[in-house]
Amino acid sequence: MSRTRTALLAAMALVAGATGTAFAVDPDGAGVAAVPCTVDYKIQNQWSTGFTAAVTITNNSAAKSSWSLKWSYAGNQKVTSGWNAKLSQSGAAVTAANETYNAQLATGGSVSFGFQGSYSGSNAVPATFTLDGVTCNVDGGPGGPTDPPDPGGPSNRVDNPYSGAKVYVNPEWSANAAAEPGGSRIANQPTGVWLDRTAAINGAGGKMGLRAHLDEALRQKGSGELVVQLVIYNLPGRDCSALASNGELKPDEIGRYKTEYIDPIKAILADPKYASLRIVTTVEIDSLPNLVTNTGSRPTAVPQCDVMKANGNYVKGVGYALNKLGDVPNVYNYVDAGHHGWIGWDDNFGPTATIMKEAATAEGATVNDVHGFITNTANYSALKENNFTINDSVAGKSVRESKWVDWNRYLDELSYAQAFRNQLVSAGFNSNIGMLIDTSRNGWGGAARPTGPGATTSVDTYVDGGRYDRRFNAGNWCNQSGAGLGERPQAAPAAGIDAYVWMKPPGESDGSSKAIPNDEGKGFDRMCDPTYTGNPRNNNNMSGALPDAPVSGHWFSAQFRQLMQNAYPPLS
Repeated sequence: MSRTRTALLAAMALVAGATGTAFAVDPDGAGVAAVPCTVDYKIQNQWSTGFTAAVTITNNSAAKSSWSLKWSYAGNQKVTSGWNAKLSQSGAAVTAANETYNAQLATGGSVSFGFQGSYSGSNAVPATFTLDGVTCNVDGGPGGPTDPPDPGGPSNRVDNPYSGAKVYVNPEWSANAAAEPGGSRIANQPTGVWLDRTAAINGAGGKMGLRAHLDEALRQKGSGELVVQLVIYNLPGRDCSALASNGELKPDEIGRYKTEYIDPIKAILADPKYASLRIVTTVEIDSLPNLVTNTGSRPTAVPQCDVMKANGNYVKGVGYALNKLGDVPNVYNYVDAGHHGWIGWDDNFGPTATIMKEAATAEGATVNDVHGFITNTANYSALKENNFTINDSVAGKSVRESKWVDWNRYLDELSYAQAFRNQLVSAGFNSNIGMLIDTSRNGWGGAARPTGPGATTSVDTYVDGGRYDRRFNAGNWCNQSGAGLGERPQAAPAAGIDAYVWMKPPGESDGSSKAIPNDEGKGFDRMCDPTYTGNPRNNNNMSGALPDAPVSGHWFSAQFRQLMQNAYPPLS
């Protein structure tokens, strides 16, 4: 998200939380000071001799064409390897300098990098950071300017809800993860809570309901800020092109959606008891993009999607959800925006932004009810393909002509999310919207991860030999074989991106490999069948799905173990 407001950031002074995270506080509460830069240093994983950390710098001073961040350790920590910055260490002193591709740091802009280190004894967060010689996280000096409170209206929402905040760890998912061999390495990561049917609001099948999660979130919050991530996912005629995640409501049951689903959720979220939480809602995964790509005379058209386009209930349902949930002052609505392998083509890109604007102004909603958008939810598209670019040519052919890219304008989620954000602003959304990217299953690490581009024999050998994403086709979405955990959740990792998130809890199935009777309204989709040879939506490729999968949302141990094995950055 563009950093147009610095009220929150300007209050920062560094303190070390129990998790090793740098938090923001206003020590005297007397007002908001001018902080030239802020540094968020998070210890993401820690074991007996080592750790991984993520660092986010936000620049509140003049724009920079290069940058250098320095800190010193109080203990014997050593940086052993890093990414997205050039790291060096002399004694206790560490320097992180920009790479060529992230040298530009605009006023209000952020940049992130990470590293792996070793230690013995304690592993304290550094006390002081300097950016190009200027101390961060403290007042720029006496008499410095101050910022007024966030001008976003009576809600006083912050610009990026993830900045300076912890994120809720679902104890049910955490327990499943910790029960797997090696799962304790990631069991403390935050994931989304999926409200995928009406019964989920109060809890079904022995699971926690919404109030139980929010009560637990208050416990986890303590005295700091905390984000709770909810997936709003129960439209009538839900997922018209994917039977595995069909829902409980029939295509014409928009009234039930409003009164039995959205209204009860709003009533709970509006309880003053939960006013101190930052509640992020990701609204109706896979709905609006279907109205663009899978309707009409297109070869990818699905009759059920034509029904939903004709009755308008996706647009009405999303608009109603945005309107009602947006009335709650501490709710941040993010609308699902598909992924690059779905919307990245010219004939999908602009029309999808247009229909999102239509939904955001339906049923009493306005664009002010939309804080941002999320891409790659529950999907596998690589965050960043580094071994080739969309502008490369091989043997006289553009990369866009390869079978994998197939004339798409985007290779990965980061480039797509940043470009689509600009398109959404052009379509009429506020200029400070931010993007989330679901990185829960798009790491594509392990032994098969390419270390460079493929052979230049042809454009296909070049792309296929170098791409991290190893699916048969970017349209494959169900329990993909070979996938791995992606970037760990983190705030403000790149320009225009509010956070990388694990909205889809790793280890929860996308759909069953064969028909399994259930009382959750979830059908069987051949895209979850390992023997399926495909359809026009995946260019008639094999499904690439893992065998023996349970119903969507149920724990899939084999998938979870594969995701850990192929994690990138790798788990230790």
